[in-house]
Amino acid sequence: MTATIIDGKKIASEVRSELAERVAALAERGIVPGFVDVLIGEDPASKLYVSMKYRAASEAGMQAFDHLLPADADRDTALGLIAKLNEDPRVHGVIVQSPLPPQSPIDILELQRAIDPAKDVDGLHPENQGLLAMGRPQFVPATPAGVVELLHRSGIDVEGRRVVVVGRSNLVGRPLSILLSLKGPGLNATVTLCHTGTKDLTIETLRAEILVVAAGAPKKVTADMVSPGAVVVDVGTNRGVDGKLVGDVDFDQVSKVAGAITPVPGGVGPMTVAMLMANVATAAERASGSAAERPGG
Repeated sequence: MTATIIDGKKIASEVRSELAERVAALAERGIVPGFVDVLIGEDPASKLYVSMKYRAASEAGMQAFDHLLPADADRDTALGLIAKLNEDPRVHGVIVQSPLPPQSPIDILELQRAIDPAKDVDGLHPENQGLLAMGRPQFVPATPAGVVELLHRSGIDVEGRRVVVVGRSNLVGRPLSILLSLKGPGLNATVTLCHTGTKDLTIETLRAEILVVAAGAPKKVTADMVSPGAVVVDVGTNRGVDGKLVGDVDFDQVSKVAGAITPVPGGVGPMTVAMLMANVATAAERASGSAAERPGG
């Protein structure tokens, strides 16, 4: 069996095209969606990711305001900046880039809690995480939202199916498991959340009709862990020994067993950026009183 490749670049392009229409509608009213990704320190990977988001914002007709703090910035400086951004009407979305530098004395949760929940386009404020858990999401983290959108636009039905999520991070695994289990269009799955405490991961993954892997470990999931014909979504991004990007799934082998699979790169990654931009547009629409109800917040 050769798996169907789920093209994240193509689907992300569709999302961006629809987003451009929303941004144009706001522009007609004199509103330009704006956001800030607060970067503390100069980690090369974080700087690259921030630049990708800013480029995507520019292409969508949005504004991205640059705010770089030194690696040794103290708590009061970071909180003071967030307080100013909360009050700035030009800024509709605020993000704190993670991870913080190893030497930083700041607790990133404290910074996330300081962001106005109405501007928390990363969906990591405790209020937004709580609303998601209650089935009334305001903002869904971009990667879980992107996974759901990938499945929906690929014609993969989720309702009533057995979904296994590997990884329980607050950014991906935990919110995704909640989102997929909610009652609603494109959701309503039976979800199992696996993690480092799962005694026999293979037993669980073999039960999956849809397997989402966000373990943070290169090629963690191998072909013998996947049921024939299953849909496999690889959220992982790791740098291989040869310098190339690899996922949390052994793509070469698993693609011979799965029915459909996302590649790395070119799968979930482009969707994460596209859905983040969609969250910024939603924040701007809500601030202007023109928001429509959209899946995922």
